[in-house]
Amino acid sequence: MSENAKGILCLAGALVFLTISDSIIKWLSPYYALHQIMLFRALFALLVVLVFIFFGGGVQSLKTRRPALHLLRGMFLVFANMFFFLGLATMPMGETVALFFIAPLFICLLAQPILGEKVGVTSWAAIGIGLIGVLIMVRPGTDLFRITSLLPILAALMYAGMQIVTRKLGLQDRASTMTFYIQVCFILASVVIGLIVGDGRFDNSGNPTVGFLLRAWRMPDFADLQLLALCGFVVAFGGYLISQAYRIGQASIIAPFEYTSLPLALMVGYLIWGDWPDIISFVGCAFIVGGGLIVAVFDKRLVAEIGVRKRA
Repeated sequence: MSENAKGILCLAGALVFLTISDSIIKWLSPYYALHQIMLFRALFALLVVLVFIFFGGGVQSLKTRRPALHLLRGMFLVFANMFFFLGLATMPMGETVALFFIAPLFICLLAQPILGEKVGVTSWAAIGIGLIGVLIMVRPGTDLFRITSLLPILAALMYAGMQIVTRKLGLQDRASTMTFYIQVCFILASVVIGLIVGDGRFDNSGNPTVGFLLRAWRMPDFADLQLLALCGFVVAFGGYLISQAYRIGQASIIAPFEYTSLPLALMVGYLIWGDWPDIISFVGCAFIVGGGLIVAVFDKRLVAEIGVRKRA
């Protein structure tokens, strides 16, 4: 099995875990501040990551020659999470995830100038189609436009930057090492934000999105603490697998397979919150996903990778 094929399998597993994490955070968003949830999630996730490190090379594996890149990667993901979950708190899960799925197209867009990976004509066409889908879903200039719709798009841009850095780091550092530093960045960022706004003194806007960011911290009850622990555990496994996917595979080939989590997000959103996109959102979603599928169907390198996986 080729490295790209292994990367695709790692990505598929990661997306299942990350969808579970997204669902838990949306469920808890009316009750806790975003940075408090991020802190608890990162602390529990770090326990799992330390197990990975113990069995995968010990403390020595934490040594890196590129601490600045790890910090940059961590900050990209911290902001990606903040933008995404602020949107998720007030938007339907399926629509939030669909808008976020412009990220693989951003990755393809950045892969050529930054990584030097060749992006073919089909990938450029996919980027254009995906952007049309975003415009359809966001509906700028209409009464249906919501400023919160821009949050998942900003999250996608931050996420794309993070994965580009992952590809650079993956040439030397292990997935467990990268996952460890990600959780450290989450803990540091959450503590700093909590010290500044965690007493809730700035939460006076009445806006649910702003409230999710500025709400005062409170001690979770036992049931919610269990959910936060589960969230941390699944995001640790998801983070490890997604780091591994982009570490060993080409970003422009791996990225389109991120679309596989959209049906799961739509199903979870409908079953738990009764959310179901309207017809215009479905059309926009189809354009975004279609952009990625064009790459998957017509990119000859990707077809070769799938062939290798089927024979393995």
